[in-house]
Amino acid sequence: MWNTVKRLFFGIALILIAGTILLVSDMKSRQSQGSRQGPLRIAILKHASNSLLDEVEAGLLSTLESRGFRNGDKTILQRFCAEGDQSTSNMIAKQITDGSYRMVLTISTLSLQAVATANQAGKALHVFAAVTDPSGAKVGIRRMDSTEKPPHLAGIGTFQPVEKVIRLARSFYPGLKVLGTVWNPTEANSEACVMKARATCQQLGITLMESSVEQSRDVREAAESLIGRGIQAFWLGGDVTVSSAVEAYANVANRARIPLFTNTSGYVRKGACFDLGANYFEVGAQEARIAADILEGRTDPAKFPIRDFMPARIMLNEAVRRQLKEPWQFTEEAGRQAAMIIDEKGQEVRQVKDLGESVPAQAAPAK
Repeated sequence: MWNTVKRLFFGIALILIAGTILLVSDMKSRQSQGSRQGPLRIAILKHASNSLLDEVEAGLLSTLESRGFRNGDKTILQRFCAEGDQSTSNMIAKQITDGSYRMVLTISTLSLQAVATANQAGKALHVFAAVTDPSGAKVGIRRMDSTEKPPHLAGIGTFQPVEKVIRLARSFYPGLKVLGTVWNPTEANSEACVMKARATCQQLGITLMESSVEQSRDVREAAESLIGRGIQAFWLGGDVTVSSAVEAYANVANRARIPLFTNTSGYVRKGACFDLGANYFEVGAQEARIAADILEGRTDPAKFPIRDFMPARIMLNEAVRRQLKEPWQFTEEAGRQAAMIIDEKGQEVRQVKDLGESVPAQAAPAK
């Protein structure tokens, strides 16, 4: 009798255990289905608000929308900006990599580093852009043109054409012998550019004088110190800290009647003499295409190779050039290649290469 009761009790216990397992499994399945049926959550983090990073963000948002990923019922697209503060960036990065967002899109090397550090568990897919040297950012990307990286990470590098812009400057003024630059040594992207500038200047017989800063508010003083050391021009590479104070940088140069030239196209609007750099709207658009392909299942982020993407363009400021104390002259070739020129009256003229003519920027045909 007792054996019969024990067998019956054991059988009931097994049924209860099996039922519990099935119930828990079903609940997890329902939760998973509910998660997939809910809105797609995407976070965007940029390190600061400046013309370079804002242009990347504009291209990113425009292309995401064209691919169907706009903020609304099916997609929650949330934008974050650290406003140049790394501790704020780190705090945001932890928040958006806790598993509540399907994908995080970063703009700048510093944002890439913050999110990569917080996202080591890979709870969010991560796509990056506006990064000078991805393999030098110390986020697990072992080398370029490869998939040797974290499987949840994809994106593009945009190494500024440092050598080309310095050689362009020498073609505009063959007497260039002393070049100055202000940069932040804590930025891996800026360090990569300065190292390239050192090598190029050595090849060309140009002395490169450097002044380092940690904050944007120190850029003006650092630039003025270089003026006192007898530089003939300023160069600005891919430095986010200095870019956030580019107006002050250009103001120092213009008062001294020497040129500031940069690797960020568009800074001619802020007082630079000429730019040779990326079309950052297109850089943001490319980041969006990668993100959309991953979200649509067209691309596996683990198999996505990290490569450079540099849609280069030249911009010239004739109004600034005419005020320089030394005889800088834009070459005819540069004038033909320029995507935009600010004329001697300060008016923007955009080049329309396929027509072989120039028209006012605001009247340029849409692309």
